[in-house]
Amino acid sequence: MVGMALAKSLYAISTWTRTVRLVAEHHALQAALGCEDGVPSEWACYRFSKKLRENGAMIDACIAAVIVELHRRLPDYGRDVAIDASDMPAYANGQRLLSKNGPERERYSDPDASWGHRSAVSTRRGGGFYGYRLHAAVCTATGLPVAWEVATGRAHESLFIAPLIDAAKARGFDVATLAADKAYDNNRVYAECVERDCQPIIPLRRTTAVRRGDHLPPSCEHGQWRFAGSDYRRGAAKWRCPTGECAPASTWVRADRLHPLIPHRTLRWRALYRRRAAIEREFGRLKHEWALLPLRVRGIDRVTLHTDLTILAKLATTLERARAATAARIAARQPVGGAA
Repeated sequence: MVGMALAKSLYAISTWTRTVRLVAEHHALQAALGCEDGVPSEWACYRFSKKLRENGAMIDACIAAVIVELHRRLPDYGRDVAIDASDMPAYANGQRLLSKNGPERERYSDPDASWGHRSAVSTRRGGGFYGYRLHAAVCTATGLPVAWEVATGRAHESLFIAPLIDAAKARGFDVATLAADKAYDNNRVYAECVERDCQPIIPLRRTTAVRRGDHLPPSCEHGQWRFAGSDYRRGAAKWRCPTGECAPASTWVRADRLHPLIPHRTLRWRALYRRRAAIEREFGRLKHEWALLPLRVRGIDRVTLHTDLTILAKLATTLERARAATAARIAARQPVGGAA
């Protein structure tokens, strides 16, 4: 039954009925799943998915085991992450009115979903949508998910920074930097990152302080001062006079939203923020290659289970490829005849 659930994601199938039909037509797939004597019915699959929802701790343990093994094989996995949210339109009609200028709707087919706002992508216009959001932290080096959470569409993105970092640390990741877009630029997000020894890489919004120029480095008659390193224990960044003629020639600036320990627009900041695109690519892969969308289930518990199984299928496939690559390297080092 677990194999049936993974096959549903591996073959990008949106419903259990089509999954059962596919397995019933392929003997090799039946052999791989161990159901040569009989393919489970779609009703058995639906009952099994209900048991999975009731025993979410078992799914979490399975995901944690796969992630721990991947982390052992990929040392850079989870060190630098990018966090963002992506819309997941519900399998329901969320319009308030039954028809134009008609009576208000009394029942919703998915009452757990809610209205939210999404930005424009390619030819799709931005605006409201009815459904859920997938909040995820993705490793920028490997492009693999580290932690994720499903919430309704109205939940703001910045509320999930602390839970995602805590979930990543609980799985053994030492998150050093966090890249995010301007939607996460507020003092609370910076404080939550600093409390967890994680440096935020977030561009500044055009707030009053930014328009006033409070985010700029110290300056003198010789020009803007140059960044000279950060002291993480002190929680401050050091800046020096470009010519060294000032007295004192350097000063410490306390870290905050406007002056983080990795200052804005420095070479390191640019390099880390450029890798934020990894999470956008991963959302695209999950939606279009791993059957995360379109949703064919209703209710936040079912949507969460569907998301967990989809990401678990991808992580398990990545782990198997890593094992195969390791085995191939070992075999290549063995001399002809199998002698040690």
